[in-house]
Amino acid sequence: MKFSLSWLKDHLETTASLDEISDALTMLGLEVEEIHDPAKALAAFSVARIVAAEQHPNANKLKLCKVATASGEMQVVCGAPNAREGLVGIFAPEGAYVPGIDMTLKPTEIRGVQSNGMMCSERELELSDEHNGIIDLEGDFEVGTPAADALGVNDPVIEIAITPNRPDCTGVRGIARDLAAMGIGTLKPETIAPVAGTFDSPIGVDLKFDGAPACQLFLGRMIKGVKNGPSPDWLQKKLRAIGLRPINALVDITNYMSFDRARPLHVFDADKLTGTVHARMGKPGEKFLALDGKEYEADDSMCVIADDSGMLGLGGVMGGEATGCTEETTNVFVECALFDPITIATAGRKTGITSDARFRFERGVDPEFAHDGMEMATRLILDMCGGEPSNVGSAGDVPDWKREIAFDTARVRKLTGLELEDDRIFAILDALGFDSDRATSPATVTPPSWRPDVHGSADLVEEAVRVHGINEVAPTPLPRLNAVAQPILTPMQGRVRQARRALASRGLLEAVTWAFCSKQQAELFGGGAKALELANPISSELSDMRPSILATLAAAAQRNIDRGQRDVALFEVGAQYANETPEGQATCASGLRAGAVSRHWQGAGQPDVFTAKADALAALAAAGAAADNAQVQAGAANWYHPGRSGLLTLGPKVILAQFGELHPRVVEAMGLSGRVAAFEVYLDAIPAPRKKATRSKPPLDAIDLMPVRRDFAFVVTSGIAADKLLRAARSADKKLITDARVFDIYEGTGIEPGSKSVGIEVTLQPRSQTLTDKEIDAVSEKVVAAVVKATGGELRG
Repeated sequence: MKFSLSWLKDHLETTASLDEISDALTMLGLEVEEIHDPAKALAAFSVARIVAAEQHPNANKLKLCKVATASGEMQVVCGAPNAREGLVGIFAPEGAYVPGIDMTLKPTEIRGVQSNGMMCSERELELSDEHNGIIDLEGDFEVGTPAADALGVNDPVIEIAITPNRPDCTGVRGIARDLAAMGIGTLKPETIAPVAGTFDSPIGVDLKFDGAPACQLFLGRMIKGVKNGPSPDWLQKKLRAIGLRPINALVDITNYMSFDRARPLHVFDADKLTGTVHARMGKPGEKFLALDGKEYEADDSMCVIADDSGMLGLGGVMGGEATGCTEETTNVFVECALFDPITIATAGRKTGITSDARFRFERGVDPEFAHDGMEMATRLILDMCGGEPSNVGSAGDVPDWKREIAFDTARVRKLTGLELEDDRIFAILDALGFDSDRATSPATVTPPSWRPDVHGSADLVEEAVRVHGINEVAPTPLPRLNAVAQPILTPMQGRVRQARRALASRGLLEAVTWAFCSKQQAELFGGGAKALELANPISSELSDMRPSILATLAAAAQRNIDRGQRDVALFEVGAQYANETPEGQATCASGLRAGAVSRHWQGAGQPDVFTAKADALAALAAAGAAADNAQVQAGAANWYHPGRSGLLTLGPKVILAQFGELHPRVVEAMGLSGRVAAFEVYLDAIPAPRKKATRSKPPLDAIDLMPVRRDFAFVVTSGIAADKLLRAARSADKKLITDARVFDIYEGTGIEPGSKSVGIEVTLQPRSQTLTDKEIDAVSEKVVAAVVKATGGELRG
């Protein structure tokens, strides 16, 4: 939002300096983004008079001028056609920066003649695009007068940032109101007298909506016999100052109303209208040529302005060129309407139109100012263009905007710490236009019509504090708590974080893939149900919710291998979906290793079932599961290889993870080759940790005795899982036995067909004293007895 200082003073009686006004605006929440002060930019330029102008001796199109300047008489070579003796213009001395040509002047020689400084055109000073000649000032100006004073451009322009909740400050009067409330001057009173109509408008207005109206109020007035032409200098200067190009009086008035009072209007050439003008929803296929010279198409979500012949423009966004006003316009129809902000924003986004009207309507204009805005615009048109006004036609009503807020002034101290007297608080609210009834307890406050953003008592606290001064709120540290801080992350968040770290430390790269996959991929991994199909997929390859993260990881691996990656190791922690219910969503840490054998002579070869098992156990351990207690069982899902996969379980029902090599059928369907090792760890299935009885740390349990390891070999039937031996061995003596691992499996000579030899290493950890041979033998006997009982095997002789 831009405005000049003089424009602000049209509404604000103040003696405050530009810096004071700038600081006050920022403190009010209207942050000053830039101040352009032409007087500073033109400080080096001043008025000069051409004393003599003669033909350049070496150039036909150049003149050799003697110029009287503030520093004395200078010789200047000038190529302007209007350079003549007696001309009073603007002179730029040596060292001055000329913005229009991006040049700093220095003494120079032009066609063999010395030239000092230059006489400037309007374009060279960035005042306009005029460059047919140098500036020719009208009036009696003394040599040396500052250029900004002579040109009348000594008015600073302020640009502020407008937050979406402050539609009132899209007009200069709203900004002045805020400054006056802060004590930076006094808001000038205004009285908008209605303009009496002398006839009924032959052009009617109407609202045509089936449901909730996108336009709540539509006012229209015809003014006949106008004479459209250039607007007055005062209006042109205001518009130019903020970067708007004056067009003609009628258009300039609507721009002035938008920036001065935050009230957009539109003026039609009445002779180009047919029948009644009404607001309605658009029809698919309707098009119009807008004032920006582009053609736009409407649909049934946009509010359009139309007459009996068809669409004229987009309501509250932009009018059409066909009914625009020109120099030949003699009869006009003024529209002043109140549009729904959501409808305006929707139309603006769909069409891509950015206009001053849209900027204001989508934030919300003052509903009570519609009638006054029409009267004010009518008066401006009559003053500048003449004419005879009709009575105002009206359709719809001003919506009920009034709302009462119960306000306890003690909330100012509770929410901000500021100790403000009640009289000060209500004085601020009154200055901002709020209506307060202090007779009730708590007080009742009614926001003004131009503040649609104020809905509760916290908003009133904000108003009081920002006007009093947000800098008055003292920074106060929070009280130090003696209690130990509670964990910030939930248990599930902690599991996810730790699983990520563990898998990344094992050399897998984290991937973030879509939660969708194709129907074919979903069916490969146990999905494809109708309930998990997307109603509106973004592509045919992302039609279903993924039943397993492995579906999208395998696709990612395939893309990487196709692009030259020899081996791929990916993991992802995210959601997968068994069905459409909330219970069907599971959080998993899944990973996949695929690719060719490493070419290095020490290469580890292709990944296998044991690689996947190690990854799964690492993720489980990091996530807080007792991985050592997990049981390994057969029965992994059918997308795993039936003989090279397994489950990690706690008891017969709780499945913690599944792992293994992917089924060759799945590998081929996903475009991969060779062995692909994968795993899925179900983080939701990990039991919650038991709450500790005390927060104190347990005593240090350091052991300084060496462990003892003993090897055993058992002959069991081939169908016995090695995990069954290990669990039996560990249970033989839970105090001394800390670990049991398989180190050998043998089938062949010396072993009967249908049997196998399983070698295990058992670790004993003494705690108080070194174990004797007798104690070790006793534990060994327990191990043998436990394994024989659990498996039906025997100790290998």
